Amino acid sequence: MLVVDDEPKLRQLVRDYLEREGYVVLEAGTGQRALELARTAHPALVVLDLGLPDLPGEDVARLLQDDSAIAVIVLTAKADEGSRVAGLRAGADDYVVKPFSPRELVARIEAVLRRTRGEQTTRRCFGEGSLHLDAEAREVSVDGEPIELTRTEFDLLSALAGRPGRAWSRLELVTRMQGYDYEGYERTVDAHVKNLRRKLGEDPRAPRFVATVPGIGYKLSARQDG
Repeated sequence: MLVVDDEPKLRQLVRDYLEREGYVVLEAGTGQRALELARTAHPALVVLDLGLPDLPGEDVARLLQDDSAIAVIVLTAKADEGSRVAGLRAGADDYVVKPFSPRELVARIEAVLRRTRGEQTTRRCFGEGSLHLDAEAREVSVDGEPIELTRTEFDLLSALAGRPGRAWSRLELVTRMQGYDYEGYERTVDAHVKNLRRKLGEDPRAPRFVATVPGIGYKLSARQDG
């Protein structure tokens, strides 16, 4: 999630409400910074002010749409019909006028995400864009570098990524990966995790992505962006 506004207090207000709902939130005070973050972090949605100091918000919305299918909610003091029409024509998925209810804004964000996620690709990003996973293409990259995984390694990572932060037992992971007998499943999962960490460039003493949960199994420690 990316919040773009030149008022720091407003950005913090929106960020606080979104983080309470479990979203990872980035901030930008200018249109240029917003475009830079959008290209590197790939947020699922941008909350965008139209009155930015460097670029018209309508232009930022168009550029966001040109680069990728990012959902946009305009949050602005421009309440006239012409501004609403211009914002929506620039590609905004919703339009919220200041002053606004933070709770209503969160509800609108959730509604837009429900509507647009079905239209987007299965690509997901974690750790502020450092780990990319595309379930449909079965592709993974770390810091922009493609990573070659076996089918089992990809299925393991995909299972962990399904619920970032959730601790998965070894038996649950085996069930997700399929094709393994119950006997010896702990050694099987541990071996695949070791290989996966190596290919992701993990430091086993302080892994960025695949963390060990003592007494249980493993989890994806990097939160999903957006």
